[in-house]
Amino acid sequence: MRFDEAYSGNVFIKSHQNFEESSVVLYGMPMDWTVSFRPGSRFGPTRIREVSIGLEEYSAYLDRELEEINYFDAGDIPLPFGNPQKSLDMIEEFVDKVLAEGKYPLGMGGEHLVSWPVIKAMYKKYPDLAIIHMDAHTDLREHYEGEPLSHSTPIRKAAELIGPENVFSFGIRSGMKEEFEWAKQVGMHISKFDVHQPLKEVLPKLAGRPVYVTIDIDVLDPAHAPGTGTVDAGGITSKELLASIHEIAHSDVNVVGSDLVEVAPIYDPSEQTANTASKIIREMLLGWAFKK
Repeated sequence: MRFDEAYSGNVFIKSHQNFEESSVVLYGMPMDWTVSFRPGSRFGPTRIREVSIGLEEYSAYLDRELEEINYFDAGDIPLPFGNPQKSLDMIEEFVDKVLAEGKYPLGMGGEHLVSWPVIKAMYKKYPDLAIIHMDAHTDLREHYEGEPLSHSTPIRKAAELIGPENVFSFGIRSGMKEEFEWAKQVGMHISKFDVHQPLKEVLPKLAGRPVYVTIDIDVLDPAHAPGTGTVDAGGITSKELLASIHEIAHSDVNVVGSDLVEVAPIYDPSEQTANTASKIIREMLLGWAFKK
């Protein structure tokens, strides 16, 4: 797949449709083949793009605007419906190509399993990679009902690949007891319930390191993001999530890639979730990818 042929449909606001001149590649991973509760996140990337037209191009938080960053919206990777392994292979191949061109990959899911092949690609380029993970769920299962390819397993897979001491999870409020016990046993960092304050304490430890950031929209309380497949009460506010994104932006952490996953527009007729996700993507672009 050539990058200049990858896109069909709408683009995220202010996307520059010239791959060669862009420093960042925005792309969709429309997969929800392995979800354990409600499907629909495969429609997330398209709707995030569509509602982005209502965004201000200027970030009052960062005093930057989208006109200042060249990014290319590559559209959605054409994943084969119902085939998890082939879909994951295609995502990894796509991100391999983005990284080979020296671009910053910013992905939109899709279920959280789509982060796994991206992390594999990132680790090949950055062997000292660390991961910042914001989520309601641990995602540390080895399998779900006997199936290892599940959206409840990507962080376990990532921890086993790069070392659990290099994975930092925040906002966690749901998971099996065995998952929490495993994390404690192997030395993985889990901050329960909150994000911003524990993140501030961890960031100095990651200064100078290449870091991949993965955000599951359900880290937000359902009052702020009802449009997701597995809602979980007791989450953070959108204000806290934005503050956390900006905390990373102002730190010495080298964010080398990122994603936002699990937006399922069908469960939110108000489109609050998609609009929030669109704003988060803007802040990720201007906060983390701005200098790439």
